Amino acid sequence: MTDDATKPDLALMYQDTYERLSALVSGLDDVALATQVPACPGWSVQDVVAHLTAITEDAVAGRLTGPPPEEVTAVQVARFKGHDIAAVLALWSANASQFGGLLAAFEIWPGVIDIVSHEQDIRGALGRPGARDTEVIRLCADAMIAFLAPPVPMRVMVEDAEFRVGPDEGEELRLATCRFEALRWRMGRRSRAQLAALDWSGDPASVLDHLALFGPAASDIIE
Repeated sequence: MTDDATKPDLALMYQDTYERLSALVSGLDDVALATQVPACPGWSVQDVVAHLTAITEDAVAGRLTGPPPEEVTAVQVARFKGHDIAAVLALWSANASQFGGLLAAFEIWPGVIDIVSHEQDIRGALGRPGARDTEVIRLCADAMIAFLAPPVPMRVMVEDAEFRVGPDEGEELRLATCRFEALRWRMGRRSRAQLAALDWSGDPASVLDHLALFGPAASDIIE
């Protein structure tokens, strides 16, 4: 059991990512805010921010008790259509700290993984890479890799760790990658062709459909 002294601080992880992303978005003009986000088909940069803002608003108000289905997410994004980005960010700011506290109190990892994924979605869309070698990427990637359930034995090797997942019996399939890439493909931000092109020790056909929690992406996502 993880004690409180070593337990990841989800509130801090959320807050740090929020502050970094809010600072990035606050300096964008209308053209940049309208940039389409390949990792979130149909959404602009501002739509992604609207989604993150609405999540915090609804959770703090008690209207959200779990990950929202697609129809609810669509309504959330529509709520802020045409709004000034400064007003959207002000609302996000008003709720971010309390929302982070809820994530920590109930150990809601998906809330942190969501904002971390969307930060990279926005950075990729804008061609502004960054924040890839961070503690939050490390912890979220490790958690997502550990929950892989491939049909064959698989060993995922990242910068300074290895994860053995899948059944005990059978020939082991090995994948050499990094935490940033692992988090991206686990969250469906890579196409099936991109998954197949990763650094595999053998034929990955049997595991390709078991790698992404969502997706995979319909087309290649280049970041």
